[in-house]
Amino acid sequence: MLSQAEHDELASSVLITTSKKMAEAVSKEVAAQLKKLKRETIAKKSIDRYGAIIIAKNLAEAADISNKIAPEHLELFVEKPFELLKKIRNAGAIFLGHNTPESLGDYMAGPNHTLPTGGTARFSSPLGVEDFIKRSSVLAFSQKGLKRLGKDVARFAEIEGLEAHGKSVAVRMK
Repeated sequence: MLSQAEHDELASSVLITTSKKMAEAVSKEVAAQLKKLKRETIAKKSIDRYGAIIIAKNLAEAADISNKIAPEHLELFVEKPFELLKKIRNAGAIFLGHNTPESLGDYMAGPNHTLPTGGTARFSSPLGVEDFIKRSSVLAFSQKGLKRLGKDVARFAEIEGLEAHGKSVAVRMK
């Protein structure tokens, strides 16, 4: 939590656990470790404003909550992280197991560190080489395919009030 919080006052750090005992222990430890940080003021504001500890009923619920949050970084600090990974749909970068802290991804492990923030992992991905490749959509229909869909296309065009769109299909269907 503190690794994220020390970035800036607007950073969000959330722990989702199934254990009340763990939640209490982490809360105490965060408070203790905050006092030892050079960036204590920044991290404290972040934790106070945007930090949270959530107790879930089980790991499935924890995954659901995480998917709603759609974090930039997600550490699966559980016994069987690869099993839980199957339930994760929305996260920028996912760190699996006790030996994979987020800091490894930041500095040494090699994944791209331009990640979707602020919950945008629900609909966006980390920056990748594909973002720099120009692509085009290519379509080709047979006469049979055009006839199969043409009337529906003309109907959509009419609904949208785009007469020429509909006529461009109707002319080709004759």
